Amino acid sequence: MRYKINSTNSHHLTRALFYSFHGLRYVWRHEYAFRLEVYGFCIALPLALWLGGTPIEKLMLIISYGGVLIVELLNTAIEVVVDRIDTDEHALSKAAKDVGSAAVFLSLVAMATVWLTITVPYILQWVRSQ
Repeated sequence: MRYKINSTNSHHLTRALFYSFHGLRYVWRHEYAFRLEVYGFCIALPLALWLGGTPIEKLMLIISYGGVLIVELLNTAIEVVVDRIDTDEHALSKAAKDVGSAAVFLSLVAMATVWLTITVPYILQWVRSQ
């Protein structure tokens, strides 16, 4: 079955893109950690292209950092929903926010592992050749 692009489908796509950009704008304005991670990505992207040896390695470096940004977006969504329900302290609200924070932490650990695994051999090789 072929997928037809018609005005209804393109309207849904347009609205989905609008909502996505609206969400990115919200996170950019309200989440300092996300802004720091985006700044870091702006530095990491050229480094990934320079330090990654093969195209797959370059892709892994970029995707691992992108995963951190995605998890940060999901963590922010959790925090916003919890705050929307109730701003009073509650054990389950704290647990939800803590689990979201733990997910961000684990994504950072995974990213660091990928970066170290791929880049350290190239850096050591470069240092030895000097």
